[in-house]
Amino acid sequence: MSDVQTATPQEAFELLLAGNQRFVTGDPEHPNQDATRRTEIAPAQRPFAVLFGCSDSRLAAEIIFDRGLGDLFVVRTAGHVMGNEVLGSIEYGAAILDCPLVVVLGHDSCGAVGAACAALEDGASPAGYIRDVVERVTPSVLAARAAGHHEPDQILAEHIRNTVDLLLDRSRILAERVEAGKAAVVGLCYRLADGTARVVAARGLDVPAALSS
Repeated sequence: MSDVQTATPQEAFELLLAGNQRFVTGDPEHPNQDATRRTEIAPAQRPFAVLFGCSDSRLAAEIIFDRGLGDLFVVRTAGHVMGNEVLGSIEYGAAILDCPLVVVLGHDSCGAVGAACAALEDGASPAGYIRDVVERVTPSVLAARAAGHHEPDQILAEHIRNTVDLLLDRSRILAERVEAGKAAVVGLCYRLADGTARVVAARGLDVPAALSS
């Protein structure tokens, strides 16, 4: 098995950003995507990061971070909103699979964030269960506006930070692992046009100022 599976939270974070940099510069390595890797991980998985991101089709984790089979334990919902099954999936990746890094991945032009903003402005709510997604994003929009932030990027960053905080507030398992130094939780904002992922929140990890917002 690859040595990424014994990575510390800091090393896992650096691996992820290195892959994103390769993707951005158009020089991907496409690691762990061959038949040898497929055979190697068939008996068991040991990913080095849990990736909790938006379901947007432009946000394919293994591509934008230049990783392969068995590297990332991916959980995705529209607007990266959480329910019990999502929390359970993330806890499984962190506690059972022993991933040292949990990433919350949001992106600009997020439809769920835009819908929540629109619902607050004109009072129109989407039909069906889409409404539930919008309602779960709304507290982040309200928090951003209360802090005087009204630009789309500012609202998105607030939503990512709120998701990171909510993860640690609701999951005792995850909070204890972060406190013990066994894991870190990082919030990243992905830019669709240039492919970069910048840090907007970090818990249990030292992030250089140049990488954060």
